[in-house]
Amino acid sequence: MVYIFLADGFEEMEALAPVDILRRAGVKAFTVGVGSEYITGAHGITVKTDLTVDSIVLNDELEMIVLPGGMPGTTNLEANPDVLAAVDFCADNNRYIAAICAAPSILGHKGLLSGRYAACFPGYEKELNGALLSARYVAVDGKYITAKGAGCSLEFGLKLVELLCSRDKAEKLESSLQCKK
Repeated sequence: MVYIFLADGFEEMEALAPVDILRRAGVKAFTVGVGSEYITGAHGITVKTDLTVDSIVLNDELEMIVLPGGMPGTTNLEANPDVLAAVDFCADNNRYIAAICAAPSILGHKGLLSGRYAACFPGYEKELNGALLSARYVAVDGKYITAKGAGCSLEFGLKLVELLCSRDKAEKLESSLQCKK
């Protein structure tokens, strides 16, 4: 099971492309509204989420959380204690934590990226506190997956499928989506 957290001001592509790709792969992926079940993205797209943050369950079924970027979406995620509890749960229980664009800053502020390879939206590097900056669009270091921004949302989603399912499944999805190589 995967939770994709959405807070007002989230970057729509960074959230919805991975949700779509994960669901195509057969992964139980749930959008989680922070503050409401209706969340409006940075570009005015309103999404009705599957769950709200106060109804999530942190247990053995949780394999991964995804933190989309966008502003003020990232700061709204970081301000929510339930989101931070989910980050802590995943870090403490060796579960995947994926963050894209500005959202890796949340992990950086918690010290989770220190000594790890990470990527983020240009200008947020100083927020990654001790991370080894990666030139890759999507960086994987252990259970941490970080990415640069909206333009690599498909690559980000496909990497999540590769990690949760298999490389073969990710490659088949990439081909069926007609991704440019």
